[in-house]
Amino acid sequence: MDFLRPASWEEALAAKAEHPTAVPIAGGTDIMVEINFDHRRPEYLLDLNRVELLRDWEIGEESVRLGASVPYTQIMENLRAELPGLALASHTVASPQIRNRGGVGGNLGTASPAGDAHPALLAAGAEVEVESVRGSRLIPIDEFYKGVKRNALEPDELIKTVHVKKADGPQQYSKVGTRNAMVIAVCAFGLALHPETRTVRTGIGSAAPTPIRAKEAEAFLNAALEEGGFWESGKIITPSIAKQFADLCSGAANPIDDVRGTAKYRRHAVGIMARRQLGWTWEQYRGTGRTLEGAA
Repeated sequence: MDFLRPASWEEALAAKAEHPTAVPIAGGTDIMVEINFDHRRPEYLLDLNRVELLRDWEIGEESVRLGASVPYTQIMENLRAELPGLALASHTVASPQIRNRGGVGGNLGTASPAGDAHPALLAAGAEVEVESVRGSRLIPIDEFYKGVKRNALEPDELIKTVHVKKADGPQQYSKVGTRNAMVIAVCAFGLALHPETRTVRTGIGSAAPTPIRAKEAEAFLNAALEEGGFWESGKIITPSIAKQFADLCSGAANPIDDVRGTAKYRRHAVGIMARRQLGWTWEQYRGTGRTLEGAA
């Protein structure tokens, strides 16, 4: 196994172009496990730890530009107001040591359906900026996941930056696991209210072959909130609407039975998390005059 150590982003792109099979390593919290258990033996490892650009983040007027290697700890400490859903998801990642090393780019590169960042990114409507020596492109998060641990990257492309719109309303995230730390999600759910567009977005993790949105549930809730005048009035969402939303979220899941949980349990848990998060985010929305004014 050869170890490539570019000192700059340009060198990294050149190395990836010359060795398309090279596996990027930054935090290494996923790939090193596979290597240590001899589940994977790549011909080349592309070490990105010397590429400073990947550890930069910037708060813009409308969105946050998040370098692929920005550690989860930095998201928790510095971006809680702008990216509340992703900050909550970051709290659930493994241990403090791994949160200090791992970043969103690793989750996206691995594309595991159980990756903790995926539901929050789906709910927020992120875009993934990827680049090669041929140029760069933005991939909407909905188009990024192509299958079990497969993403939309071309062989010569690397993940550079994740662009996430700053929250214009409350966001939530929940994860079910067999213990409170160092655990792969049995299932996970993210929810974001977007009062500026009067829409709701969801994200489901570890309950389908890829991270997914519950689009039918979103369409139902968007229509119910609009037709009922909920955005303007801020009145309490009725139990029947909350139940229907939860049922549709549960129905969107396409899980499997495995050692961490049954498919039946995963569907049930997704519905429970959806109902609870809708209640939590809506109560926060009702109690925030700034958000209500922005939606009126």
